[in-house]
Amino acid sequence: MNNKGKLKPLFLIAGIILIKSFSVNASNKVSYKTPTQYVQHELSKNAFTIVANGKATSIYVDASDWKGVIRAANDLSDDVRKVSGVAANVKESTISEVGSIIVGTIGKSKLIDKLIADKKIDVSDIKGQWESFVIQTVDGNLIVAGSDKRGTIYGIYDLSEKIGVSPWYFWADVPAKKSNELYVKAGRFVQESPKVKYRGIFINDESPSFTGWCNAKFGGVNSKMYANMFELLLRLKANFLWPAMWGNAFNEDDPLSPAVADEYGIVMGNSHHEPMMRSQKEYTKRQQEIGAWDFVTNSANLEKFWFDGLNRNKNYENVITMGMRGDGDVAMGKGDDKENIKTLQNVVKSQREIIQKIYNDDPANHPQLWAIFTEVQRYYDAGLTVPDDIILLFCDNNWGYIRRVLPLKEKTRKGGAGMYYHIDMNGGPWNDRWINTTTIPKLREQFNLAYQTGIDKLWVVNVGDLKPKEIPIDFIMRYAWNPEAVPADKTMEFSTNWAKQTFGDEHAEEIADIVSKYPKYNLWRKAEAQVPNIFSIVNHNEGDRVIKLWRDVADKAEVLKSKIAPEAQDAYYQLVYYPAKASAGVGEMYIAADKNNLYAKQGRVSANDYAKRVRDLFDLDKQLSDYYNGAMAGGKWTNMMSDIHIGYRMWSMPRTSTMPAVVDVTPLSDATMGVAVEGSERAWPGTAEQAALPVFDGLNKKSYYIDIFNKGKGSFSFEAVANKPWIKLSTAGGTVDKETRIIVNVDWKALPNGKVEGVIVVKQGSNQVQVQISAVKAAIPAVKEPFYGSLTGEFSIPANKFNANVPGAKSKWFVLPDLGRDEACMGIYPITAPSETPKTAPRLEYKMYLNQQGKTTFCIGILPTQDVSPERGLRIAVSVDNGEPQILDARKGLVDTFTEYTTEKLVNSKVLKPLPPFNKDIALVGTGKHRRSEVFDNLRWLDVQLDVAAPGFHTLKVFMIDPEVVLERIVVNPDNSHSSYFGAPSIQHNSK
Repeated sequence: MNNKGKLKPLFLIAGIILIKSFSVNASNKVSYKTPTQYVQHELSKNAFTIVANGKATSIYVDASDWKGVIRAANDLSDDVRKVSGVAANVKESTISEVGSIIVGTIGKSKLIDKLIADKKIDVSDIKGQWESFVIQTVDGNLIVAGSDKRGTIYGIYDLSEKIGVSPWYFWADVPAKKSNELYVKAGRFVQESPKVKYRGIFINDESPSFTGWCNAKFGGVNSKMYANMFELLLRLKANFLWPAMWGNAFNEDDPLSPAVADEYGIVMGNSHHEPMMRSQKEYTKRQQEIGAWDFVTNSANLEKFWFDGLNRNKNYENVITMGMRGDGDVAMGKGDDKENIKTLQNVVKSQREIIQKIYNDDPANHPQLWAIFTEVQRYYDAGLTVPDDIILLFCDNNWGYIRRVLPLKEKTRKGGAGMYYHIDMNGGPWNDRWINTTTIPKLREQFNLAYQTGIDKLWVVNVGDLKPKEIPIDFIMRYAWNPEAVPADKTMEFSTNWAKQTFGDEHAEEIADIVSKYPKYNLWRKAEAQVPNIFSIVNHNEGDRVIKLWRDVADKAEVLKSKIAPEAQDAYYQLVYYPAKASAGVGEMYIAADKNNLYAKQGRVSANDYAKRVRDLFDLDKQLSDYYNGAMAGGKWTNMMSDIHIGYRMWSMPRTSTMPAVVDVTPLSDATMGVAVEGSERAWPGTAEQAALPVFDGLNKKSYYIDIFNKGKGSFSFEAVANKPWIKLSTAGGTVDKETRIIVNVDWKALPNGKVEGVIVVKQGSNQVQVQISAVKAAIPAVKEPFYGSLTGEFSIPANKFNANVPGAKSKWFVLPDLGRDEACMGIYPITAPSETPKTAPRLEYKMYLNQQGKTTFCIGILPTQDVSPERGLRIAVSVDNGEPQILDARKGLVDTFTEYTTEKLVNSKVLKPLPPFNKDIALVGTGKHRRSEVFDNLRWLDVQLDVAAPGFHTLKVFMIDPEVVLERIVVNPDNSHSSYFGAPSIQHNSK
């Protein structure tokens, strides 16, 4: 009996036990201080009163403190008003009254410095630290003291958030949590420095949506807009920004913008291909004056251009982008890597001289980064280096998988290393712009990999238009402060807490479920990458199962909408309803189109129902976006949801949305029977070969269906008769208007062992179709352990449903909940573990039953981890029973997006090795199919053939060789004749 569902708690408990033991180990290494919830709504002993009895306390700030601190203090005043209806009065003074909030920066505020001198507050654990603060109740006052400008600002905004004002109050219309009483419990609350020094976002790919919104709301991408963005970043405790650059020039479009950034306390830079604080637009509008963007032929003019740009911004806090790419985010030069490397060495040398000249100081004292982006990584791999104090900014593959961990040779690098990461992409390998397609478990897995391996100096995330990427932005900025605080088993807890903070406790779990599922399903197939025939319509009910999942999440969002408070409706639409409902609509639309096209070929009149469904969903998509761009929030977000996301024909955004093609069927004049069977796209009568259902399996005991459909007008009666008593039909006949389905089962108790056959005859008068039935039964030894298997071919095993998890001496496999396509993946702890041989490696064991002997094909599904340590390799090993483990190159199927692995490029590389060839003979892998690859599928398949000695029970063993490989599932005996996207659904026997 299949009791699959019953095993879930057991494995989750096992996973949690493992993770908790690891978390304890991690916490022994460092004790990190961060404030818990210190705001209360009832008075307790020695608590400080912010608001009570209709009165709010005053806020004191020294007028000589940073302007950004004074501005944030005024924000706090207004935040108190948002929550309580009573504003806190802000007083710029060095003398305070008892019962006040006193905010200030150590060494900048006389108020704070006097408290330190009088030994009223102890700042020894934050003084001189980067971006730290302490909040403390002292002598009837509440003190917010920062180690530096941003430290104080973060302390102020920490208080704002804890009284009930979301960082997203402007950017997502999240309402404040109302309360007439606000208190801070007595105590001292410390925030240590962030683990990642620079944490920020990149506004990119911003036309038409973001730019259109800015034009409508602010009259342009200007300082008025940026003031709101800077505030959001500070409320999220971020500090860094690459500004919008598609036709925008931050420093010149509005000269107030850099001054406002400096006042607020935001560190500015420019994107990976815009060096020396110069935007691309600044060059293009001077192109005739400057000349070619070519350092070999035009160095003097480019050096002057760079000098002027940095000199203009020299008094602000910057991280300077170094190096040079081609004009317009492309490779420079004529494609010769050796020449480009030589040129880049001269470029960086010249830029360093400019920095020296402008600051009259060692360039090492002024933060710089070098982005190892796209083709630049080839140059780095070929040996190109930059001075040791420059941050090496490693990058992902543009779709969310980092391309490198920090190489051993860089571990002691003075400048450290950073990461440029995409949750939005415009360009190769394909656009991913419109909606959030990134799950919290995926972000945690990739950012943990970066952080644990030493990439921790700067994280900058391409967020596109910023909306609707609010949730991943929120997670990344918070995670960057202390990655150790979010182990793998806490990702859903993060989502639930986010929902509580945003919408309150009542519906938090439901909201967390919705915002976790819609990006997970989007990862199966992103809207821009949709194309016909991704999911199988005829095998494993795959298309219908995906539609049901999408409808479930959309329906849940719909039902919940009516339960959300009126003041939170706009926030709910933006953060939950629109992304879930619109994503579900696009996901179902393409499958409905596939059903329409297949059914039209079969002649079904029901094809027209699916054509209508496609049209309705296409119209719904526009209606949802129109409301977002129009009536929502009183028209505040005009143009923000303008990206075209349906009907991509190439990587770039199409000019207009194009509905998937549908076919309208003209019914025959008379009702006419047609028959289709599970596992085949053909229809009968009219097909020469015999209609046959897939072979029934006496182990897995699945049922299959026969569809009886109408090809004409009116209705008809049919009957279905089996010639063997062991064939069981859900119905023996009926009347068909459009279609009906017969579920076919087998009475296994009535069958002998071996293979048996029978026939079902479906009749409409003299019109009849015979459907061949085959079933296989075998005597299987009784065992108590859970196992997977099949008597007839393909079966799949989820990675987290192991029978044994055997640790190695230095590492072990552990559960990564909600990561990947299904319930969980299996990863390695610690991620920095050394590589192993199969003899010493941690391993997972899976018990399985195989009804065959000899060579057996196994497809090992892993997440598409990149070639993160090319000198070493990326490997995993597998074996059956006690057979010799086969070590697999886990790069098999890796997409060479940046043409690093061509014969010509490999000659210059000091670390890269040729990629193993694809297996084009396994349909599951998708090789050669339209828009099927590890990038689009978010999964890489490693195929291997292993010897099976005899039919019966066997143990599949999976060994860690390199720690970054993440195991998602195993498919055994992939069946090309009944192929699907996910593989056969898993069926576990003896579930406990």
